[in-house]
Amino acid sequence: MGLTSIKSTGEATASPPTLWPQDVDLSAYARLLSMDGPYPVLRWFLNSLLAGTLHTALVLVVASTAAFALARMSFRGRGLVFGVIVSTLFLPAFVFLMPNYLMIDRLGWTDSVWALVVPGAAGAFGVFFLRQFMVGLPAELEEAAALDGANQWRVFTRVVLPNTRPALATLAVLAFLGNWNDYIWPVYVLFSPERLTLPAGLKLLQGAYVTDYPGIMAGAVVASVPVILLFVLTQRFVIEGVARSGLKG
Repeated sequence: MGLTSIKSTGEATASPPTLWPQDVDLSAYARLLSMDGPYPVLRWFLNSLLAGTLHTALVLVVASTAAFALARMSFRGRGLVFGVIVSTLFLPAFVFLMPNYLMIDRLGWTDSVWALVVPGAAGAFGVFFLRQFMVGLPAELEEAAALDGANQWRVFTRVVLPNTRPALATLAVLAFLGNWNDYIWPVYVLFSPERLTLPAGLKLLQGAYVTDYPGIMAGAVVASVPVILLFVLTQRFVIEGVARSGLKG
């Protein structure tokens, strides 16, 4: 991907193909990152960044509160509710495509960032992942907080959440990556070229008769840099979160 992005168009489509570029050509990056270019890649990049950040924040709020209720609060039917939530993991993602589109359309959110943020924010995996982590927390911490007069909300925000930071960081990385790399859903709900996300926008570089392979690969490099940096910065929390959530192996 990286090597093709710095080849000329002729060399990228040459037969037999070359591994190393004969002459380094950075024109693909110049075209993509130019403010006056035909493809607003920087705008697509910012759209993806905004949608991924908002979606991740919403996932953390919904999943953490639901997981706390299922892990630490006693109520009738708790096991059944958890089983129903986990059972949705066995359904293919495409099953939710049309229902989600109909809801977004009726809410008037098509061709907006909210169409990328809200659907999927209450996914079962986040609830399951955080619930498994919270179950392993010592109950004595919450009992001590309750003896000091803390209510359920204070126990959740002051005791449980601080001790769940590795799992929250892991879920944040996974949620951001899922939203950042999503291609099918943005194609369905976004219509204006300037509102596209990076994966959906890069599709425009492929024409009916001519494909700009260096441009596509350069766009893929640009799209991969933020997620690589995100994982490098949070890999310690990711490893700790997976190891302590009961999902290792």
